[in-house]
Amino acid sequence: MATKEAKTNDKKTIKTVDKTAKFGKETYVKWFRDMLLIRKFEEKTGQLYIQQKFGGFCHLYIGQEAIAVGTASGCKPDDKHMTAYRDHAHPIALGTDTRVLMAELYGRSTGCSKGKGGSMHFFDKTKNFMGGHGIVGAQIPMGTGVAFAEMYNGTDNVAFVSMGDGAVRQGALHETFNMAMLWKIPVIFIIENNNYAMGTSVERTTNVTDLSKIGLSYEMPSKIVNGMSPEDVHNAIEEAANRARRGDGPTLLDIRTYRYKGHSMSDPQKYRTKDEINQWMEEDPIEHCLEVITKNKWLTKNEIDEINAWVKKEVDESVEFAENSPFPEAHEIYEDVYTQKDYPYIKEYLA
Repeated sequence: MATKEAKTNDKKTIKTVDKTAKFGKETYVKWFRDMLLIRKFEEKTGQLYIQQKFGGFCHLYIGQEAIAVGTASGCKPDDKHMTAYRDHAHPIALGTDTRVLMAELYGRSTGCSKGKGGSMHFFDKTKNFMGGHGIVGAQIPMGTGVAFAEMYNGTDNVAFVSMGDGAVRQGALHETFNMAMLWKIPVIFIIENNNYAMGTSVERTTNVTDLSKIGLSYEMPSKIVNGMSPEDVHNAIEEAANRARRGDGPTLLDIRTYRYKGHSMSDPQKYRTKDEINQWMEEDPIEHCLEVITKNKWLTKNEIDEINAWVKKEVDESVEFAENSPFPEAHEIYEDVYTQKDYPYIKEYLA
């Protein structure tokens, strides 16, 4: 089978086997459609943010789409997912309607978090997306707690906990890794390694640039994955999930990817070159899927155009839905924060 090279942040390469033969038309078309929807949703989000349609912080996922769709296709519907504040792509890949996501960005009551969370706090219980979380690294122990609950309740579900390479420096990671291995908790730790913690490269934060080695000190199965390949992501996720379902515990995946945009919308990106960005864009996962589809003649040009038109329509309707949705009413400030038992006392106190 043919091999290809994937870039890593330590300038080395990983040899990966071309596994396109394992996946058929349906999978590639879904990957292509979902990644394109994520990309266009994020591009529109960036435009709207610049237009000051909504405020707060905003972190785009452009370039990293293969991780979200590869994880979604490699898991089961009842598995749980938790990530950090770069969280727009995960619920889209899991099937959340983009209308409620856009409404959340706008702070409207029809949003997935009732307009109270904004960009960094998407949630969708119906899709088992347990949220984006704004505190760096907080999702690592919390997501592991979700996985422990699944184990305690006797299910065979696993939890996928995504983090950036910057969150790896949090002390809670090591405490969590120790407990997860000791108790064989069914959790998959995903490092969405996009080379930079905000504007600081991996090379400037550690002498161990292979972040998969962090798991080895706990004897946790760990590996590097090409994050620009949905095939490689799917296979790694599936393998790790099967291991966890057998009762063999967690896995650490150092998934190497790249964000084409800055850390957030306020990032001038002075810490990297255009050549570096362009080099990674040559491995764009959307273009890769389209190439496979075209090469196999799975879709005609008209069918591809129809997908592009559908994606544009979805994004446009999401914006229209958000702009026509109401803001939360004043009394909702007390809801979803305190328990029903405490609510009358808190309301009286704040009045």
